[in-house]
Parts: sequence; structure tokens; C-alpha cells
Amino acid sequence: MKLSVIVPVYNVEAYLEKCIESLVKQTLKDIEIILVNDGSTDNSLKIMNKYAKAYKNIIVIDKKNGGQGSARNLGIKK
Repeated sequence: MKLSVIVPVYNVEAYLEKCIESLVKQTLKDIEIILVNDGSTDNSLKIMNKYAKAYKNIIVIDKKNGGQGSARNLGIKK
């Protein structure tokens, strides 16, 4: 069974690495992490891309700002 975790991201560079680190350190082996950048204007996208290069189970989606709901829905579609 595969578990997908969708994380909407908007201008949270100060907290993002801690969030992603907690997800990649989970003991569950079959986990997919979908990070949805919702038009961040800080370094959030850069941080997300750094982790996506390091972990094959991380997917980054970049979109224009539309709110948490639209970011989650896009992650669900993925």
C-alpha cells in the first residue's frame, strides 16, 4: 500500500525544511510526498526542489497562487 502526503506550501521557508525532514524520516517505506508550491514569493520552491533532487519519492508541483484548497486538489489529481 502506498501512502501519499500532500503538503500545500506558501511562503513558509522558515518551517519547510523541518516539515520535509519529518516526512522523509518516517518509518513507512512506501510513502510519496507531494509538495505543492502555491505561488510562493520566498525561497520555498528552491527548498522543495533541493529535497526533490535528494529523495526520489518527493514530487514538486509549482502553480500560481490559488489558496490551500486548490493546492490540495491539484496534489490529489497527481
